[in-house]
Amino acid sequence: MSTARRIPDGHPIIVGTGQHTWREPSAERTPLDALQAAAATALADCGVADMHAAIDTIATIRFIADTNPGTRDLFPRDPGAELARRLGIRNAARYLSTIGGNTPQYLVNHFARRLAAGEVGAVLLSGAELIRSLFGALRSGEDISGWAGARAEEPPTLGREREGLSETEMRHGLYEPINTYPLFENSLQRHLGRNRAEHHALLAELCAGMSRVAASNPLAWRTDALSAQEIGTVARHNRYIGYPYTRAMNAVLEVDMSAALVMTTAGRARELGIDPQRWIYLRGGADANDIWYPIERATLHSSPAIALCWQSLAQHSGIGLDDISHFDLYSCFPSAVEVACEAIGLAPLDPRGVTVTGGLPFFGGPGNNYSLHAIAQTVDVLREAGNGHALVTANGFYLTKHSLGLYSTEPAGDLRAPIDGGALQARIDQGPRVVPAADPAGPATVETYTVAFDRNGPKQGIVFARNAAGERLVANTPDDPQSLQHLLAEDPVGHAGHVHCDEGRNIFTL
Repeated sequence: MSTARRIPDGHPIIVGTGQHTWREPSAERTPLDALQAAAATALADCGVADMHAAIDTIATIRFIADTNPGTRDLFPRDPGAELARRLGIRNAARYLSTIGGNTPQYLVNHFARRLAAGEVGAVLLSGAELIRSLFGALRSGEDISGWAGARAEEPPTLGREREGLSETEMRHGLYEPINTYPLFENSLQRHLGRNRAEHHALLAELCAGMSRVAASNPLAWRTDALSAQEIGTVARHNRYIGYPYTRAMNAVLEVDMSAALVMTTAGRARELGIDPQRWIYLRGGADANDIWYPIERATLHSSPAIALCWQSLAQHSGIGLDDISHFDLYSCFPSAVEVACEAIGLAPLDPRGVTVTGGLPFFGGPGNNYSLHAIAQTVDVLREAGNGHALVTANGFYLTKHSLGLYSTEPAGDLRAPIDGGALQARIDQGPRVVPAADPAGPATVETYTVAFDRNGPKQGIVFARNAAGERLVANTPDDPQSLQHLLAEDPVGHAGHVHCDEGRNIFTL
């Protein structure tokens, strides 16, 4: 690992990490307790006394249930204020993130720019999700009213709040990611020219590789290594969730986990006496959104935003794909990994692997906060290796919001101007997009599809289709067993059908 000599004072670095996993649910453990546990660990990990006194900025990843009207009041409005009080941090500016799995990396990129510019000196990032305990309490009726703590005004939010889908998409069942990502997957299968069996085998092997990583990670939620056959075989405890994904291919949401990072600059770390062996350098970060609504995207199996972010990041840092020793590609569903792989030019089964944690289906998918764990784990892996570069990709909503970070044991020789996210976004926004059909009724051809399942079997068919004018529409199929079984029995992509409107929903009949 590099020494502290000849490193620009403003170089952003990570100097502390903390992660916790609680396997037993508890209504007595509050979200603030979870944040405190990870933050205290990260501060101690810096290796110097009184690190808390150097923190001038606290940013918290927003709890995933915080914006749900039914559960919002259970969560603290200004978690950073209470965290500062508990940790003895004084006069720190406080911020919250938006909703989205991209937000941890987005905040790292944001504060790296501010650190390099001298606007802040030391930043504590933390996030926690107690989803297993939350769901358990809601089912049992346990009192968790104390989770919210004292009343407070919210601090500023970093990032733009916006609905993730159009009203039409939500009306046809795409609000739940378990219904949307399979649409990307079946589009990807057709794009790659694979038959169903070939593609399903690759999905199972991809997930098996992640499971093996999780099995060696004591923080992972699932530490039993599953084979590709176990992951890909439909069984009583491994039913389809959204075709073609079995349960084992979906992110595990019901987890209790927290993570934290401490960021500062090389110059400030020298002043504080932090051992340079603990420094991990952020060599660059990039953020961009794909065309916001899936119904308007030129393709449903690619991410121009990830591709453009990676190209910019590689050019900015001088570090290419072959130089990367570790990856953590956002893995809420296999399609997220595959699309990211295609965007950066990585084979999904590359021997370097696609995750350092075990991924969301096996390490665990703690709401908006997964990527903070991925970054913390990346820092730990690079420290242990003593050399190397690592790429983390983070994805929010429906392959919508993307943030990438490039981490290294080696500093940049000089500090370049940050990547211009506005210029990247302008290129995406000016790119091709599809016009949604104003009048969906009439003949159309299936572009991609999925079948949503519940415990009793298939319950809803969803398709994206194009009409003769090339406009795209989203529709449900009839819900009768025959129609749903037809979707499952034959790959309907490219098949013709007819759309009619029924009480605000488009119904597609093959």
